[in-house]
Amino acid sequence: MANTPDKPSPADIITNAIIEKLESGVRPWVKPWRPGLGGRPLRVTGEPYRGINCFWLWLVAESAGYNGRTWMTYKQAQALGGQVREDERSQFAIFYKTYSKTVQSPISGDAADELRRVLRSYAVFNVDQIDGLPDRFRPDTLALVPPVDALPERATQFVEGLPATVHERGDRAFYDRVADSITMPPVSLFMTRARWAATLAHEGAHWTGHPDRLDREFGKKFGDQAYACEEVVAEMAASLVGADLGLPTFHLDDHAAYIGSWLHVLKRDSRAIMTFAAKAEAAAGYLMRASGIGAVETGSDLRQAA
Repeated sequence: MANTPDKPSPADIITNAIIEKLESGVRPWVKPWRPGLGGRPLRVTGEPYRGINCFWLWLVAESAGYNGRTWMTYKQAQALGGQVREDERSQFAIFYKTYSKTVQSPISGDAADELRRVLRSYAVFNVDQIDGLPDRFRPDTLALVPPVDALPERATQFVEGLPATVHERGDRAFYDRVADSITMPPVSLFMTRARWAATLAHEGAHWTGHPDRLDREFGKKFGDQAYACEEVVAEMAASLVGADLGLPTFHLDDHAAYIGSWLHVLKRDSRAIMTFAAKAEAAAGYLMRASGIGAVETGSDLRQAA
C-alpha cells in the first residue's frame, strides 16, 4: 500500500498499524478502561483533535505508554520553555491542505479553477516526552471510580436529550432503519448504567445515518462490505461520544465478528480508515447536538499546522 518502498504515506502507516491490531484481535478504538486522562487527545491550545487524528494518537499513546493527552510540535514546546528529551521520537498528525489548480477542459478548451485537497502531516511530541513544560500540561490524577449505578452529568443529559424513538424491551440492542427506532434491553440487564448508555450511543450512531439525518452511504466502492463498514463507523462514533461524555467503549465484544470484513477493506484501500473516521466524527457531532449538549469544541483538522 505504500507510495514507495522507502517512504509509506501517513495513510499507509495508520492503516497498517490498525491492521496489525485487528489481526491480533484488538479493535484499537475499543478501550477496556475509563476514558482516562480526559478523553480525546489535545493540541497545545487545549483544542481536541478530531477524526482520524484522534484514533491515531490514541493508538500511539497506548503503544508508547504515554499518560499525557496533549501533543505539540518541537517549536511549540520550545516556546513554552520545554525541551524534547534527547532520542525521543516524534509521531505525526495529519491535515488536508486545500489548493486551487487551473484545469483546461479537453472538450471546450476553457480554463477553470478547481479546488483540490492533498494529505499532509506534521511532527508532534507527547508532553510525556518533554521536560520543563508548565504544570498545566501534567496529566490529571484520575478520580475514584464512580458508583456502578451513576452516570456522568453530561452522559445523563445525552440519554435524556436524545430525540430518537427508543423502546426498552427484549435482550437485544439494535437500530431498525425501516421503523427508524432504537430497541434497547432494560437497564437492569446491563452491568452498569454507563454500559447501557454507551450501547445507546452505538445504536444512536446508526440512527444518525438515516436519510432524514446524515444520509450515510458507502457506495459501490465498499460493495458487499458496506454493512460491516457501517458497524465500524458506529463503533468509532461511540468511542468518540464515550471520550466526550466519560462512557466506556468495551461493551461491544459481539462486534468482533466484523474484523475480517474490516481487514478486507483496509488491505484493499489505505484511505478507507480516513473515510470511516470522518463519518464517525460527523455521527458523534450529530448525536451531541441532537441531544442538546453541543459537539465537542474542536477546530478543523483540515488546515495547515501552526
